[in-house]
Amino acid sequence: MSVLRVGAIGCSSFGARTMLPAIRDTPATVLTAVASRDRAKAESFARKFGCDPVVGYEDLLSRQDIDAVYVALPNSLHHEMAAAALECGKHVLAEKPLATTVRETADLVRLADARGLVLRENFGFLHHGQHRRALSLVREGRIGGLRHFTSAFCFPPLPGDDIRYRPDLGGGALLDAGVYPVRATQYFLGDDLTVTGAVLRCDPVSGVDVSGSFVACSADGVIATGDFGFEHGYGSRYRLWGGTGQLTVERAFTPPPWHAPTLRVVSQNLVEELTLPAEDQMSAGLSAFAAAVGTARARGRDPHHRKWAATAIRTAELVARIGEIAHRV
Repeated sequence: MSVLRVGAIGCSSFGARTMLPAIRDTPATVLTAVASRDRAKAESFARKFGCDPVVGYEDLLSRQDIDAVYVALPNSLHHEMAAAALECGKHVLAEKPLATTVRETADLVRLADARGLVLRENFGFLHHGQHRRALSLVREGRIGGLRHFTSAFCFPPLPGDDIRYRPDLGGGALLDAGVYPVRATQYFLGDDLTVTGAVLRCDPVSGVDVSGSFVACSADGVIATGDFGFEHGYGSRYRLWGGTGQLTVERAFTPPPWHAPTLRVVSQNLVEELTLPAEDQMSAGLSAFAAAVGTARARGRDPHHRKWAATAIRTAELVARIGEIAHRV
């Protein structure tokens, strides 16, 4: 497959720190252009990452030398810009959440399917091998029958002017951090989940939720809990607790490329630590996205769209349910 030519829409701090270097450096992708409504910002990012600056998102979508776009805008703009990109025949990798509502998520899924285009949500952790190994150990019975899954993704407070404190831009901890434990729960327990309880702690000044927790259960009775927020010391972990032992993973969601993860298995008086090779999950995710585009080009459609779409819509439904039933404090 030829190298996938990517245009970035939006100049976010996460993009500058993580995704744009990954797009530039991953062999399967090349960063062709970066767009902002602010000329100075577009030019600054373009100089830093060796690509073309574009002023205005529509101008980037009209370029013929771009195959796919990476959307890194505030949450409330994901649907609008991803839909515009799909309408222009571009494949789309959008930051999570894919959209702020179930309806908008389903709309993007339908549009991508109708156009035969690849649409993906940028959950980098799903492409890291430590989770495949953890799931394999559970299925092998290393901790007995799974009884409880608990996960957490929390980090310190953000600068006061951060867009995640703005409700009009889709801010809040649930959409920003809560989607990680939700998606991790789906990864290990499947999509057939029922949210049974939730709490959101809201900031009295901005009005957005700054932390929260949820309780859910799978169809076969496995209990799941998730914690999230941006008013904490950093934490990114999960634990799988079975009938005969436990398996824990630290730095679960955002391990740096140089980090060699350790899976800790505890059963009775035995403690085993399995150290795995370091991996770059962002590069792996981009390679998987490029491979999906190559397959879609060859077949005229994305053969994995239906399976991926069902999970993406279910994520949006679970997040919406947490927001609906949450006790707000």
